[in-house]
Amino acid sequence: MLAPMKLSTWNVNGMRAALNKGLKDYLLNTDADVVCFQETKAEGHQVDLSFLQGWHALWNSAEKKGYSGTCILTREPVKSHSFGIRAPQHDTEGRVITATFPDFHVVNVYTPNAKAELARLSYRLEWDAAFRAYLKQLEASKPVLVCGDLNCAHQEIDLANPKSNRNNPGFSDAERASFTQHLEAGFLDVFREFDPNPGRYTWWTMRTGGAAREKNIGWRLDYWLASNALRPALKNCVIRSDVYGSDHCPVELMID
Repeated sequence: MLAPMKLSTWNVNGMRAALNKGLKDYLLNTDADVVCFQETKAEGHQVDLSFLQGWHALWNSAEKKGYSGTCILTREPVKSHSFGIRAPQHDTEGRVITATFPDFHVVNVYTPNAKAELARLSYRLEWDAAFRAYLKQLEASKPVLVCGDLNCAHQEIDLANPKSNRNNPGFSDAERASFTQHLEAGFLDVFREFDPNPGRYTWWTMRTGGAAREKNIGWRLDYWLASNALRPALKNCVIRSDVYGSDHCPVELMID
């Protein structure tokens, strides 16, 4: 039996800005044991987390200032961790942190965006393949939990307007097929293990102000994936659309 744990993932779209928009309140009130962030757009010394007593932080920042980046906060110190996916061509943008716990690895990921007109699609697909290979390498030692912004709405149910977004970045046939390969490699889309319903989104465009979120015209881009071996330990997975602070919202996982 695994020890009960609660883990959260959240693309904060700039950690310094998010602290003033709801992130600080979330951290002060959460009962999570582990919180994973993507798109931090900062280095650790630039973010004041002094209000958080007793937490431990791991930071992986991009070489390009103010871009991308990931962070993991834990209540207990992590005994082993690594940055990147063991592929130098993919490890300059601060996109992955792996924290190793007694029973599993937690991999926090901010997957590259395919960009407008799919300008970065070929790189994105290379990334997906390299990332998948890295996960399978990790899995040889112990099961894996993956969380983060995977920058893909996998199925039509995962966005409000699938027809008008067909082959837009994040919903191209190629990206969706690549996501399917993650599942075929033995990883579960944990949220869908618990909730098969439409209208469950984690990102809403800010181009219309707050209208998209108010009307729930969104995309599910943020995920927990889990090795099949962890299926018995998965107790719930919840999209926290009630939490504000970013154009994304947290997704929380309970295991036991």
